[in-house]
Amino acid sequence: MERTQATTRRTAVSITSTIADARRAAREAFGWDTLLPGQAEAIASVVGGRDTLVVFATGAGKSAVYQIAGLELGGVTVVISPLLALQRDQIASIDSAPDAPAAVAINSRSSARAVASAWDAVESGEPVYLFLAPEQLARDEVIERLVAADVRLIVVDEAHCVSAWGHDFRPDYVRVGEAVEALGHPPVLALTATASTPVRAEIVERLGMRDPLVDVRGIDRPEIHLAVRRYEDDGEKRRAVLEEVGAEPGTTLLYVATRKETERYAEELVERGRRAAAYHGGMSARRRDEVHAAWSAGEIDVVVATSAFGMGIDKPDVRLVTHADVTESLDAYVQEIGRAARDGQPARAVLHYRREDFSVRSFFAGGRTKTGDVSAVWTALASAEGSLRANAISDASGVSSRVASRILNGIVSAGAATADSQGYRAVRGRTEEAVVDAVREGEEAQRRIRESRIAIMRGYAETTGCRRHAVLEYFGVEAPERCGRCDRCDALHDPGADSTVPSAASGSGTDGDDAVRVDDDVDHRAWGHGTVVGVEDDRMTVFFDEQGYKVVAREALDRGIVDVEESARA
Repeated sequence: MERTQATTRRTAVSITSTIADARRAAREAFGWDTLLPGQAEAIASVVGGRDTLVVFATGAGKSAVYQIAGLELGGVTVVISPLLALQRDQIASIDSAPDAPAAVAINSRSSARAVASAWDAVESGEPVYLFLAPEQLARDEVIERLVAADVRLIVVDEAHCVSAWGHDFRPDYVRVGEAVEALGHPPVLALTATASTPVRAEIVERLGMRDPLVDVRGIDRPEIHLAVRRYEDDGEKRRAVLEEVGAEPGTTLLYVATRKETERYAEELVERGRRAAAYHGGMSARRRDEVHAAWSAGEIDVVVATSAFGMGIDKPDVRLVTHADVTESLDAYVQEIGRAARDGQPARAVLHYRREDFSVRSFFAGGRTKTGDVSAVWTALASAEGSLRANAISDASGVSSRVASRILNGIVSAGAATADSQGYRAVRGRTEEAVVDAVREGEEAQRRIRESRIAIMRGYAETTGCRRHAVLEYFGVEAPERCGRCDRCDALHDPGADSTVPSAASGSGTDGDDAVRVDDDVDHRAWGHGTVVGVEDDRMTVFFDEQGYKVVAREALDRGIVDVEESARA
């Protein structure tokens, strides 16, 4: 017992010392007088050598965790980041710090001189932050030079991209776990603003994280009032969106589903006197940068955007985030509305929808590639003597580059091909029929994932309970049954409100020891093993390993269709 107590005391002293060091480094190297809640604890975990998964809300200071931890650890901090614009912003932030290490990037836009300079910095022996796009990890030269370097920390930014259950899965991120092991598994720090319980589990698994500290905080943003408005007619919905955004005096983000709609809404808002501009992925990089810069400088009041206006947005005074269309997932919605109120002042998030909007989302979620295209791509790949690049496979197969790339990702995921810096190489001994079937199965799994995300989003839009409770429960965060800062809670305090609105948002189910609770393990006759992620009076939402999210009637328990595993309460 004495040895255990002594060990505990030493650990406590070590953590306290590390937190004190983190605060000193923040002040001296970066000029920050204080650290935000959770930052010091996460830094102490990483510096102590522990893998760490941080799920902090947008604006909660995730970047500061790796910046200070990298400084304390010394050596090379590898930051895997998906967007070049985001890399530029983070490098600029580090460069502006009073006494921070150098920050360099290697990506597809880097000149030969810039790449050489970056490697010189990495191999100099001085502390340095190296920013890499995930596709760089497919290059043998990059891995070989990193193995020879003094890599002491690997940071995976926007870590939800690792998970197929996340809202922004990127195939290139699948290689990150392999790179971690190739580098001898230095501490891994995974960062994201949104990750539900299943997504967090897959991040840990895909990255090979060992006994990680998982810190989830800041998901609750009480300064953002949540509201949803339903319409029967698209024209009615459009008029309401224009009136709302047109009347808002503060900085506003308006999210729409298509590029065409960004232009149309922006034009109509300008006619109403708002300084508005469109933003979408089809615009030139120069024009996107111009819009972003003007908005950041306060020269534009409203940005009308597709989801392309996303990661790395850092403007503190956004007062309204309006969605004219439903998002493909609650994860994506929470991340997008999280761009409001970064200054801590009140803001609003409003979702406008028709029930038909979910049908449209489901239609696009169910797309499949043609069997002939899969066969053509596989034939071109299998007949090659060595590796082939994607563009060569596209040319040889007669399949468009976009479709060919999607098929190739499916073939690699099925284990029928490998990908490296030289291109794609078929795994011998696979038949065309087996490969086509494997790609088809992978597509069906992805369809189920997308469908289940849409179902959860629909549940949020149509809940009769507290919206914030529904969001927090989905992310595995305890929450009161009423928040007082959403339209459903507002209705409870309005004497003229619809009396059918219940007093609780998402109840904890029936009372007693046999009540189903969030995080319980369950077994379904048809869908297999699952984990409860949400509970209401008459239904529960369950994440099934092979099926995704499903809403299950509570009566299914009484009928024996669903069994709660005994071990879940042990």
